[in-house]
Amino acid sequence: MRPGKISDSVLKRSVLKQIRFRRQEVLSGAGIGEDCAIFAPSRLCASAVSQALVEEGADMARLLTRCANNLASAGARPLAVLLTLLLPEEAEEALLRQLMAAAEETGSQMGMQIAGGHTTVSRHVDCPLACVTVYGTPMEGPEAAACASLEGDSAQASERSASTACEPLRVTRGLRPGQEIVLTKWVALEGTALLARINRQRLLERYPAHLVETAEGFDRYLSVIPEAASAVKSGILAMHDASEGGILAALWELAESSGVGLSIDLRKIPIRQETVEICEFCGVNPYMLASSGCLVLAADHGEALADRLAAERIPAAVIGRITAGRDRLLYNGDEKRYLDKPVQDEIYKYMR
Repeated sequence: MRPGKISDSVLKRSVLKQIRFRRQEVLSGAGIGEDCAIFAPSRLCASAVSQALVEEGADMARLLTRCANNLASAGARPLAVLLTLLLPEEAEEALLRQLMAAAEETGSQMGMQIAGGHTTVSRHVDCPLACVTVYGTPMEGPEAAACASLEGDSAQASERSASTACEPLRVTRGLRPGQEIVLTKWVALEGTALLARINRQRLLERYPAHLVETAEGFDRYLSVIPEAASAVKSGILAMHDASEGGILAALWELAESSGVGLSIDLRKIPIRQETVEICEFCGVNPYMLASSGCLVLAADHGEALADRLAAERIPAAVIGRITAGRDRLLYNGDEKRYLDKPVQDEIYKYMR
């Protein structure tokens, strides 16, 4: 199989279809577009897991941020981290110290504690690998008071289903035709930062230093916790963070999870000029490039949500809407085409 996320067809065929045992305590688990699990009976805990090669501190920071973003997209605030590190025999202690320092700094910035984990060195590992599990609890939202009133009644709590109106945690599915799609910040931030670092010297031969340095600094935008918290307070029920595979993969997953269609205006998708220049230089498609830092939301009143986010200094734009049926259409002026199933992230052209 190719490096990167497995395809939807392989995911359905060889992963999801193999998962048959169910417990009523697991309200939402493995599924397309579902990046974290939600547990009963109190629905006060969610978790998300991810893994990646970590050869420097910045890799660890991105990994923890991506996991925290998955929780934020479910309306949960990350609280605790379990961290497993697998190191090759040639790894030096200085690398371990650097990785842990980055994990601690990133975790403290997001308010989540490293609660435990495991570190081991193995001759069967040829690159440093980290596996992160983050746990969280619901952010405060308009449903919190109603849910709190039920907490003291165990009988009522046990009867609540995943569709209960006061459900404090969000799942990706449940979109309705007519809802508008809102995008925060800009696409391809994560991938642009990586490409800028990998190709720094070549880029400096063509572009001014400030453009390359600005692109390298896009990591500072990668957390979606602020916009997710704002969306929860606004009563938004469906969110999905754009990460591996880029915005096009995120849009597909969002629609696939609910079995709905899309109508997207590519010209309205926000993108930084630094991203345009660097992606053109590197020959990659920015809409299929790692996009952590970009949150996709479904709202009944998209412009109103975008205005509320802008008031909190979070750039946001309405880029399309949910439609009935299964057609997922991308418009670029007079040009129209169908949204394809997610494929390998463009960043893998530059990753070993």
